[in-house]
Amino acid sequence: MTISNARPIGRAFFLVRARAYTRAMVREIHVRAPRQGLHECTAQVHAVVADSGLDEGLCTIFIRHTSASLIIQENADPSARQDLERWLNRLVPEGDPLYTHTDEGPDDMPSHIKAALTQTSLSIPILRGRLALGTWQGIYLWEHRARPSDRHLVIHIA
Repeated sequence: MTISNARPIGRAFFLVRARAYTRAMVREIHVRAPRQGLHECTAQVHAVVADSGLDEGLCTIFIRHTSASLIIQENADPSARQDLERWLNRLVPEGDPLYTHTDEGPDDMPSHIKAALTQTSLSIPILRGRLALGTWQGIYLWEHRARPSDRHLVIHIA
């Protein structure tokens, strides 16, 4: 079902289209993070979007962890990711004597702070059956723990 109408705003007219979607899909994917840092998962999310068969819509990605996060970042030059990793590690250092939550090691509380400062979910439009990412944008899991981790992402497409 498509509803179209034109609304005057100043001297311009904007066409408003709304489509009623009855399809939604939820999938869980697993991303292995072998170390602390940014790990690209764009291809895995693209595959889920392709499986959905949806031409237009919204892809929401949620990470089910409190010591890792998600970001959209440059995927062309690795130095951009390295600079971000170094900056966040300088901003939230390990071993601060004010931390009391250290049961899992010196990276325990810093990993929670880093996740709180970044994002646990992303929303990306779907256009023409693909994620509407820019030319140099990629989706990254940002692992804040030093040890290797298996992370779970829930992807909702509607």
